[in-house]
Amino acid sequence: MSTSSSTPPLAKYFASTEKKVRDKAIKNLSTFLSDSEDALPPPEMAKLWKGIFYCFWMSDKPLVQQELATELAELILTITSTPASLAFLNGFWETTVREWSGIDRLRIDKYYMLVRRFVNAGFRLLLRTEWDYDAVEGYYRILTREGGPLCPGDIKVPTSLIYHLADIYLEELDKAISKTSTDSKTRPAPLCVLISPFLAVAARTPISTTYNRIQAAVLTPLLTNLASEDRPPVAKRVRLEPGASDATYTHLLSNACVSCDERDTLDQPTLRSKLLRQIFNAAGDPQTRWSNRRKLYDLWKEGGEADSDDA
Repeated sequence: MSTSSSTPPLAKYFASTEKKVRDKAIKNLSTFLSDSEDALPPPEMAKLWKGIFYCFWMSDKPLVQQELATELAELILTITSTPASLAFLNGFWETTVREWSGIDRLRIDKYYMLVRRFVNAGFRLLLRTEWDYDAVEGYYRILTREGGPLCPGDIKVPTSLIYHLADIYLEELDKAISKTSTDSKTRPAPLCVLISPFLAVAARTPISTTYNRIQAAVLTPLLTNLASEDRPPVAKRVRLEPGASDATYTHLLSNACVSCDERDTLDQPTLRSKLLRQIFNAAGDPQTRWSNRRKLYDLWKEGGEADSDDA
C-alpha cells in the first residue's frame, strides 16, 4: 500500500479484515490530509468516506473502537485549511446519513460514539476559527442541506440520528468550549446560530416525537438554565420526555452571544430573551407546520417572553 501527494489511500484498505492494514491506511490518510490544502473532489470524497465508514465497521473491541473514533474525528483538525476541513466533515455526514439505516443493533452504539466524537471535533474546528462567519455558515449548510443530518425537509434522514444529535449537541458544545485555553480571551459562541438547525427541524417536522425530542433535549434545557432566579423554570413537564437533560452547560452559557459578528458575551437574561425571540420567529415562519407552530408559541409564552418589555 502506498500514497502519493495527490491521492489518498485506496478505500479498499480501510475495509480490510486485517487491523494492521486498516491502521496503516488511517496513518497514511492523516499524513495526506495534513499535507493537503485542497479538498478532494466530491466523488473522491464520497469514495474515501465509504471506505472509512466500513473501516470503523470492522473495529470490534471497545477500546479499539474508542481509539479509532477519536483518531478519525481528529483528522478534521489535522487539516490546516478550514474549507478543506469542512469538506471532510461534510463527507462524514453525507456518508453517515446515507449508511445509517444499514447499521445493525450490535454496531449502533459504536456509531453513536463516532457521531459524538465528530460533533465535538466540528465545534473545536469552529473554535479554532474563532467562530468565523464563513466557517459557521459552512457548518450550518453541512447540517441542513439535502443529505445532511438536520435537513428540515428531508424525510429520509433517520429519526434516531436526529434524536442522538439533539441529545449530545449542547453537551459537546459545552465540552469543546471548556477545553479552550483560559490563557486567552475566547470569542463567545454564536448560540442562536448554532441551534438554528434544530429550530428549523422542530418547526417543519411532521413527526411529533421528533419535535418533542428537540424541545426536551435542546430548547427547554437552554431556557431553564438561562432563567433568572426569580423566574420559574420553563415547561417542567417536558423534562420528563426522553432526551431531557439536567446538564447546566456552564461554559457555553457564560460565553455565548447571538451571532458571529458579536464580540462580547451577553448576560444570561439578555441571551434568554434573544433565544425566546428566535423561537417566536420560528413559530411565525410560513413554512412552520401548524401543529408545531402552536407548540413553539406555547413554549415562547411559557418562557415569559410575552410579558417582556423587550419582546
